[in-house]
Amino acid sequence: METPKIVVIGGGAGGLELATRLGNSLGKKKQASIHLVDSNPTHLWKPLLHEVATGSLDSDIDEVSYLSHAHYHHFEFHIGRMEGLDRNNKIIQLAPMADENGIEIKPSRSISYDYLVMAVGSQTNDFGTPGAADNCAFLDSRRQADAFHDRLINTYLRLSNKVEEGEQVILSVGIVGAGATGVELAAELHNTTALLQAYGLKLNADNLKVTIIEAGPRVLPALPPRISDAVVKDLKALNIDVRTNTKVTQVTKQGFETADQDVIAADIRVWAAGVKAPEFLGQIEGLETTPTNQIIVKPSLQATTDDNIFVIGDCASYTQENGIRVPPRAQSAHQMASHVYKNLRLLLDNKPLKPYIYKDHGSLVSLSRYSTVGSLMGNLMGKSTMVEGRAARIVYISLYRMHQMALHGWIKTALIMFSGSINRIIRPRLKLH
Repeated sequence: METPKIVVIGGGAGGLELATRLGNSLGKKKQASIHLVDSNPTHLWKPLLHEVATGSLDSDIDEVSYLSHAHYHHFEFHIGRMEGLDRNNKIIQLAPMADENGIEIKPSRSISYDYLVMAVGSQTNDFGTPGAADNCAFLDSRRQADAFHDRLINTYLRLSNKVEEGEQVILSVGIVGAGATGVELAAELHNTTALLQAYGLKLNADNLKVTIIEAGPRVLPALPPRISDAVVKDLKALNIDVRTNTKVTQVTKQGFETADQDVIAADIRVWAAGVKAPEFLGQIEGLETTPTNQIIVKPSLQATTDDNIFVIGDCASYTQENGIRVPPRAQSAHQMASHVYKNLRLLLDNKPLKPYIYKDHGSLVSLSRYSTVGSLMGNLMGKSTMVEGRAARIVYISLYRMHQMALHGWIKTALIMFSGSINRIIRPRLKLH
């Protein structure tokens, strides 16, 4: 009997955790051939991208090389972007890859599979708003976060020169979307300004104007109202303008036009509202998908039309028995990865698969060094408990440590934490290049 071949598409939080766990067990024992496909050479936990964008986190330190990680965890990595799927013959097609000069690095390739796991995550949904794609920054990838950081630092340097020459300057930043990304980015921008001032730039909080624009009635709609209210209070303490019930109808180089015929000026414009799965998922023939390109799955997390395809994370659409869909969160991806790992083991042992049950452990939002708030336990105990301050910060950081534990084990994670404590002493608190 041939060794089964399991291919995971997407090396995000769920995909990389699943490939690592499968490699450490089935791959190491030669019970299955494990493969991971991603279009990037390195992995970075997506909830950290707003910190990369503002310079609070150096992505070169926290990223994970897929090639080296695959070597140590008994799976094979393929760099490439999936562009086609032949379900009848169980073959995926990878698009050719070229460098910035157009020179081909990798040709078009085919990879066969026995079982396929789609874990390609999600991207920001601008809902087709005119001008958004051309005039806004998005924070869906490390590349976008790095580009935003470069632009931000260069803008600060330019404005600092003007302040030294006696000019009155204001850097206006508009952020569409009052979810976790938008709110956390707004707070980090203030932290960046404070650190740059400490490093000698002639700027302070008075030179920064941040506006959060939300179409809904409140910020952080996924969290209880009392937590939203607490966050708004903290944001206003930083002089961040929060505009709810404000729908953006068009984006220009000058700012945002709203349904109320208002214009919100912004030198830097960020779109952080809404998510959708990559477009190519909705174009795969024979798979049942939602209008936002998510693949609809059964309780086993298999695609409704193909038992050889599992789907996890933001690109999966699963409606629970209570009628509520599993939200696109990092904790969902982590839980789904663990569940598909167990179901794949059951499948290979010819045992019945188990249904996935989502457990909401709550959500936390970090307002940089200023505050951390959120709710814990969620529906696990039938109610949520509000946490804030140092306790909330510790739990917030522990979420990332859990991800690192899933990838590296506790010994290496402990060493990473020790190395991080040293870096906080010997390295700048802000990435300046």
